[in-house]
Amino acid sequence: MRKHDREVLRRFFAALALLVAIIVVAVACSSSSGQKTLYIGGIPDQDISTLEVRFDKLAEYLSEETGVPVKYLPSVDYSAVVTGFRNNDVQLAWYGGLTGVQARLAVPGAKALAQRAIDQRFTSVFIAHVGSGITSLADLEGRSFTFGSESSTSGHLMPRFFMTEAGLDPEADFSQLSYSGSHDRAWKLVEAGSFDAGALNANVWAARVLEGKVDLSKVDAFFTTPSYFDYHWVARPDLDDVYGKGFTQRLTNALLALDASNGGADQEIMDAFQASIFVPTTNEKYQAIESVARSLGIIE
Repeated sequence: MRKHDREVLRRFFAALALLVAIIVVAVACSSSSGQKTLYIGGIPDQDISTLEVRFDKLAEYLSEETGVPVKYLPSVDYSAVVTGFRNNDVQLAWYGGLTGVQARLAVPGAKALAQRAIDQRFTSVFIAHVGSGITSLADLEGRSFTFGSESSTSGHLMPRFFMTEAGLDPEADFSQLSYSGSHDRAWKLVEAGSFDAGALNANVWAARVLEGKVDLSKVDAFFTTPSYFDYHWVARPDLDDVYGKGFTQRLTNALLALDASNGGADQEIMDAFQASIFVPTTNEKYQAIESVARSLGIIE
């Protein structure tokens, strides 16, 4: 082979090697930048500012811990979070007991991962406008009343259940019945005198009282329900297929590793969830919630 031909061949293979290297780098960059995002959601049970702090900080933490981009997708109401989960717009969601059951029924194989310790013994409170004369569930007959969201466990399902246990029929026995849409709106409506009484999440009520946001000269709690299982994280069943083998367990481990006593980001996140840690849970722990929902005709 002539010297000229050898030089041409050398340059050809050098160019080919460079082209292969460029393609490898491009593919790697494309794979990295195009990594599928995990979207998390949560029922809009409190003020928007509270939810943004809670979920934005958590998304950042989960992204760092799992190596997968994580973003918070806000929802306008409770049912939208269930619909988003069913349509795979959201892959991990923070639900109440009822919406968690609805999500798992909509996506067979979906799994409850974790909850707060308080969610194993959750309660609702009934509140009344001061001066209304309401001091018991029996006193609610003939009065105006507001629940939270229709899909709320602590703001509707369980308060309704305990009302029926006390012999009350909300549709027949109240002068006016409403659904405020959230726990914060429920107490604000009663405080303002728009309704004689209402029911909401006991944890939210206690937090707002502690923060000094509630005017106790205008509204106060008169009854706390027995306890039940409530809020929890639910994951779609196909996370390992989409994000890699073992991803669901990595995600669960990241949630369970959060501890407010560590300070820093851990404390900020758990403070936003009004708890110190998350603990493991299972689908079976919400069977009672499903049974109550079926008995009241909320789930068919």
